[in-house]
Amino acid sequence: MSAYCSMVSEERPSAQELAELVPKAANRLRPYILRTPLLFSPPLSKETSAHVYLKLENEQVSGSVKARGAFNRAVLMAAEGVKTVYVASSGNLALAAAIAFSTLGLKGKVVIPTNTDEDKKRRLKEESILLVEHGTDFVHAETFAIKQAQEAQEGYLSPTSDYQVMAGQGTTALEILEDLPQVDAVFVTVGGGALISGMAAYIKTHRPSCKVVGCSPFNSRVMHNLVHEGHTFNLEMQDTLSDATAGGVIKDAVTVPMCQEFVDQWVLVDEEQIAEAICYCLKEHKKVIEGAAGVALAAFRKVSAAYVGKNVAVVICGANISMANVHILVNNNDKTKYINEQKS
Repeated sequence: MSAYCSMVSEERPSAQELAELVPKAANRLRPYILRTPLLFSPPLSKETSAHVYLKLENEQVSGSVKARGAFNRAVLMAAEGVKTVYVASSGNLALAAAIAFSTLGLKGKVVIPTNTDEDKKRRLKEESILLVEHGTDFVHAETFAIKQAQEAQEGYLSPTSDYQVMAGQGTTALEILEDLPQVDAVFVTVGGGALISGMAAYIKTHRPSCKVVGCSPFNSRVMHNLVHEGHTFNLEMQDTLSDATAGGVIKDAVTVPMCQEFVDQWVLVDEEQIAEAICYCLKEHKKVIEGAAGVALAAFRKVSAAYVGKNVAVVICGANISMANVHILVNNNDKTKYINEQKS
């Protein structure tokens, strides 16, 4: 009989304590995920006069960096004898978790918002999981999933309040530092904050001089506002190309104070900048990337003047964008029309 797994320990770990979990996670993950390339980008380096590298998590298992956190927690749950696990996601974590559950023999129950990208819904329906659509926002989906897991006394994999998920995501930073020990700045897209929290904890422990830059779409800047203003009152969220990071952050998510403590700089980008970054990566590197990955790339290009001569790593966090949407972007000269075209 499976038991409900609490999301976090009583006390928030220090950066060093969280960083110490990362190498253990890397060893745990080795049979299940890819060690993705850190690709030097000649065109970006020439354009910005920096030494720019792309961490290609778009080539990761499940098509996104979320496989790292999902597999790390799922392996631990399987070892603890958990049989059934709930997870809530706007898409990428759901895909990653579904693959992890299937690989490890766990029964998965995945809750997604009703407005999740249709291509991601299609892919999830192909997995051996129970898929539930609930609410129009990630917070609605996660609140529902937590309640269901608690009532059923089953496992729950939290995207934003589980230190082992963060440690799994932090292995991205471990690989960057192994491949580029003298890195000066790392640009990371932020949604719920687990990826940047895990990465920043490891970076600040092993290379404190390296700047950690949080990147968000202006249309869904929830964590940005929580960090800078302590609330999201009157924050009107709009549609964004960065659907993987869209939506709210659940109350009391432990990623909020971690983002406040560990992230050095925040950059907001608009939809046209995100669209241009997606097309740029396709044109210059022949890499298909999703909107969330375009956010980090767009953010670096926006503030690149501050990083002349520096070693910069940009996390290309995923590739889960539909080919229909790629077609719209590539063939639509006015990228600002993307959202309307997508809905039509």
